Amino acid sequence: MKDLLGAALPLVIRAGIDGLTAHAALETLFLWAGLLVGLSAIKGLFQYWMRVILISISRDIEFDLRNDLFARLMTLDGSFYRRTRTGDVLARATNDTNAVRMMLGPGIMYWFETSLTLVLAVGVMLWVDWPLTLVALAPAPLISIAVLYFGRRIHERFQSIQEQFSGISSRVQESFSGVRVVRAYVEERQELKRFEQLNRDYIDENLAKISGLFNPLLQALVGISFLLVLWMGGTRLAAHKISIGSFVMFNTYMGILVWPMIAMGWVANLMERGKASLERVRAVLREEPRIAAPANPQPLPKLVAGEIEFRNVTLNYGDRQALRGINLTIPAGTTVAIVGHTGSGKTTLAQLVPRLMDPQPGSVTLDGVDLKEFDPRELRSLIGYVPQETFLFSATLRENIAFGVASASDEDIARAVEIAGLTSDIEGFPKGLDTIVGERGITLSGGQKQRTAIARALLRDPRILILDDALASVDTATEERILTGLADVMRGRTTILISHRVSTIQGADKIVVLEKGEVAAQGTHAELLARGGYYAELVEKQLLEEELESA
Repeated sequence: MKDLLGAALPLVIRAGIDGLTAHAALETLFLWAGLLVGLSAIKGLFQYWMRVILISISRDIEFDLRNDLFARLMTLDGSFYRRTRTGDVLARATNDTNAVRMMLGPGIMYWFETSLTLVLAVGVMLWVDWPLTLVALAPAPLISIAVLYFGRRIHERFQSIQEQFSGISSRVQESFSGVRVVRAYVEERQELKRFEQLNRDYIDENLAKISGLFNPLLQALVGISFLLVLWMGGTRLAAHKISIGSFVMFNTYMGILVWPMIAMGWVANLMERGKASLERVRAVLREEPRIAAPANPQPLPKLVAGEIEFRNVTLNYGDRQALRGINLTIPAGTTVAIVGHTGSGKTTLAQLVPRLMDPQPGSVTLDGVDLKEFDPRELRSLIGYVPQETFLFSATLRENIAFGVASASDEDIARAVEIAGLTSDIEGFPKGLDTIVGERGITLSGGQKQRTAIARALLRDPRILILDDALASVDTATEERILTGLADVMRGRTTILISHRVSTIQGADKIVVLEKGEVAAQGTHAELLARGGYYAELVEKQLLEEELESA
């Protein structure tokens, strides 16, 4: 409707001017003037609502697209994140979704508006004076060629630009996360140089040169159209083949067409950027999680015993074999400790239990049922997992401890905190449990972060408890206090302990020694001491260290 009214305005102007030259009555001129003002007001109202509706729709689409992207990212397993940089994920969730919104909002709105304006204006111009119209539109094929050529260039260049922006985001994220390491090694200047180079490459690759050529070229072609109308229109006016009103109408239409012709370039730019970004977003949405629930998952029994069995488990990281033919049974309700050299596969073995990864080949069973038969979400609800690398959110201690247990009471939290040996620390914090820990728990010490993670795992009251080197950052006195508190918790639960400290694991029901991804030995503390090998050497080494420290 807005474009119909816009196309009608020059006709009203022509009628008014022709009426003025024909000495029409003053009332008639006022009628044309009133009609012109009325049509302009109605056109403005329709234009306002069109923009509100289309831009609101594009915002809704951006909202849904970003939610879908985040939901998909939450389902993807570790293999995706190992091959995808964090900065690239952030760029797709921010810059790319915004570019898609610009394509679907302003892009489509102006494409529709300019196309309809061109059709209506050219239709009226052909009806009034087709020879003059053909001359006025002579540069149009050149405009189309320019739009097609530069559109392809913009599409290709924008994909490259987004990839470089991902590189910048990744570098910034890494630099900020490792800022203490950067400062410790006095690498601030080198980091700045690396960032400046990435930033320079990004600036050199941007669309300024293409846009700088594209827009002036379009304006020049539009200017030629104006010159042709003035030349031929003036000639036909002098020959009395058109009226003054028609001549003014043609120039008014050319003024109306200036924006659509120039907007073609801008719209083409938005559309190509949006398509390039949409491809990048869809690439993530097409990713399928390698660890997912089966079509008909087997329900977990109400009373899970907790027996875990690894059957001929093998797992590779690319060309490197992390686990090789592991056969191991962890009886229900027992505590099993896993020790071994760095890189022997301890953490990988533990991550198979909550299905953070799957063996290839082999199987892991819970109470005799393959873990792949269960819904991973239900399976993980039974497990309290404290990873080797503690992660805390930029929130309060209370929120970090209660993460995943929305119904936790203050008493439940206090009990988990007490067992984790964190009570005295919290009493020293200015706001207690409501103290903000900062990004990744930066305001806490390594030991405090580990104990917070232990409290978080214990609060779930898990049937299976996995502690992956969870006491490495605490002193021996705190370790003993935590182990004393954990003794009651671990009784009757299946517990997997991974540690390099003999003091942590010596009370386990069974100790498993891994070497190069294979089970080298297993037994109790006394049995492994009598057998010799890696475990006996580890015990002897740590006893010697304790004697030296006490001397």
